Amino acid sequence: MPCANQRRRLPKGWRRLLTKALGNMSIRNKWDFPDLGLGLGLRTVHYNHILEHNPAVDWFEILSENYMETEGRPRKILDQISEKYPIVMHGVSMSLGSTDPIDFNYLKSLKALAERVNAVWLGDHLCWTGVARKNGHDLYPVPYNEESLRHVIERIRTIQDYLERPLVIENPSTYLTFKSSTMSEEEYIFRMAEESDCGLLLDVNNVYVTCRNHDLDPDSYLDSIPYDRVVQIHLAGHTDKGTHCIDTHNDHVIDEVWRLYGEVHKRTGGRSTLLEWDADIPEFNVVHEEALKAKRYRNEVEVVDV
Repeated sequence: MPCANQRRRLPKGWRRLLTKALGNMSIRNKWDFPDLGLGLGLRTVHYNHILEHNPAVDWFEILSENYMETEGRPRKILDQISEKYPIVMHGVSMSLGSTDPIDFNYLKSLKALAERVNAVWLGDHLCWTGVARKNGHDLYPVPYNEESLRHVIERIRTIQDYLERPLVIENPSTYLTFKSSTMSEEEYIFRMAEESDCGLLLDVNNVYVTCRNHDLDPDSYLDSIPYDRVVQIHLAGHTDKGTHCIDTHNDHVIDEVWRLYGEVHKRTGGRSTLLEWDADIPEFNVVHEEALKAKRYRNEVEVVDV
């Protein structure tokens, strides 16, 4: 008989076998967060179009830090938009993997903004963004080992307790690996979500970019995701350099990422889906039309709730 504190290990490949057994049966998220439909990232270049035309977008995602600690034009415009559309908050400065102490002043501002716009949920990335209170303004990777995992889990638990809501954490796009890593990214994310009781934002483009960069199988990656914890999905374009890909968010979504999105939809039966376009941003209608392509995959894939 195993010891009480011994973690039970399931047979290798069990999630793939379960996925095949379930077929097209969908899995609800554990918090019953709604499927908001198809959303867009709220960007300054589109403010006027949105205010003038009230486009038929289901919801908007904001970059949290752009609207914190300010009472200027961006905040006033957000107030107007949040009266008409559901708002989801997605941050880049929580620095879950950092060894710096948790910044509770930041969390206080984040919590106040979430209450102000009635955010449906909020989250950040599996990464660290700085050290010694210096923000590098980038999303740096973490090593996938037990020490890092315990550290991230504890920080997520503390932050969730303070915010009084679950965090929705995004899988990263990565360009290097650590010699100190002892597990795959998929196992790390699975255990992080289960043991911290957080939600997941499944960025399908990040899955593709990471798997291309490290010669991994994206379908196997998707088989390892705990879909009952997936609250939201991201789609985006990237830059393919031939030898590697960079998650640039500056182009249309490629066909293979759309295919992977269809595979995710089979498992979920529908999750709030956001199209990111953050550089070389075209006019609003181009971005919106790209997001609406997801309807094809949401409508064509037949699912059964479980």
